[in-house]
Amino acid sequence: MSSANRPRGATAIRAEQPALANFRLPRLKVRRGHVVAGALVVGCLVIALGLDTEESPKPDLQVASSEAAVTAEAAPLQHEKPATGLPEPALSVPVEAPWEEQVVRSGDNLSLIFKRAGYSDKEVHRIVTESADGKGLARIYPGQTIAFQGDAAGKLISVRHVKNELETIAYTLDEHGVSSKTLAREPEKRVSTATGVITSSLFLAGQEAGLSHTTIMDMANIFGGVIDFVGDPRKGDTMHLIFEELYLDGSKFDDGEIIAASYTNQGKTYTAYRYTDAQGDTGYYNEDGVSMRKAFLLAPVDFTRISSNFNPRRIHPIYKTARPHRGTDYAAPTGTPVYAAGDGRVIKAGYSRANGNYVFIQHGEQFVTRYLHLHKRRVKQGQKVDQSQVIGTVGSTGAATGPHLHYEFLMNGVHRNPRTIHKKLPKAKSLPQTEMAQFSASISSVTTELAQLQEDMDTRLAMTRPDDDRG
Repeated sequence: MSSANRPRGATAIRAEQPALANFRLPRLKVRRGHVVAGALVVGCLVIALGLDTEESPKPDLQVASSEAAVTAEAAPLQHEKPATGLPEPALSVPVEAPWEEQVVRSGDNLSLIFKRAGYSDKEVHRIVTESADGKGLARIYPGQTIAFQGDAAGKLISVRHVKNELETIAYTLDEHGVSSKTLAREPEKRVSTATGVITSSLFLAGQEAGLSHTTIMDMANIFGGVIDFVGDPRKGDTMHLIFEELYLDGSKFDDGEIIAASYTNQGKTYTAYRYTDAQGDTGYYNEDGVSMRKAFLLAPVDFTRISSNFNPRRIHPIYKTARPHRGTDYAAPTGTPVYAAGDGRVIKAGYSRANGNYVFIQHGEQFVTRYLHLHKRRVKQGQKVDQSQVIGTVGSTGAATGPHLHYEFLMNGVHRNPRTIHKKLPKAKSLPQTEMAQFSASISSVTTELAQLQEDMDTRLAMTRPDDDRG
């Protein structure tokens, strides 16, 4: 406190000194008992003032000599834990042992990977034999990650098998054995829309609309029973999709399912909606509840151009003789996937000089499909196959002038034109009438959204059409 502001007749006490250093009682004649009582009063004042020479701020005591009264200027009281004068104990935060990651290389096995990480075949054997998921660790693929964690002594205590971005298997090793658990992540689903106009091909139109190759092929498979995307699409056809995209940590991770789609081919519109029926089976149905999945695909190959149609009188390009061409040739680059046209069983799979690598599939009692000149076969005789399953790849083996698929369709042993026989094939199944109300309710919102996409497309096309075409 400055001398200008110091109260008259008051004595300032240095904050650095103990509070009792300059404290003086008035010289009064008192009895011994009074002295004791006075000492007790002073003691109480000391306790009340909470004097602390180390941590608490020092109050300025003022002694009024005329009245022998003591006052103090103290800081406001706070509800805090009383100071003990002892240092606060440090928090003990356990530090996790570091992880060492090994990326699976081509030709790797568990023994090699564990050795690179500094561990022996003993640990490999423990995990594979003692853990419930151990056999799964033995099935590793290039690009996957295996991480190792050891203790301070270098002993292996944990292993992580990162199978993909969504699934990790964690193994823990201790004196009791090896335990494992699956760590799964769920991607975020975001709904997107896309529209496109066919100018040259479905694939290019899909790319221009921002669709991935996977989504384009999924759409082709959905409509594969009613549209031959090799021969049917025409310039000016339109497509509209409502589909899911999967995100992880804010970035696109993968393509999701198509929720609804429509394709207008030469003025006729086909519509498909994804729906799970009462039995738990998921498929695509048109607005009337009729399944889009037909008994056979119209084109059993990734859509491209057709080099030769069904022609019973054509001249063979190699043998130069009039040999019936009882099928359809689909020209495509070597390695293009070839699909099973329908569910069935492989009755023949082999090689001949004329057919090259071939696969024959029996579908029920009436139908057989044949696939010739394959580069590679992916199925064996006697194997059961599903519609759209890859059974081989396009090639030019046997009597072929270039890479293509020769596809034949037989009904009761007679060759039929694969592009027209579908009109005589069994009808697709429909949802039961008891389920139609639920189906209609489930597709209500996407039906409206799909119609809006079609309307917006029609408006844009009308605005860009030349004046003399608007008539």
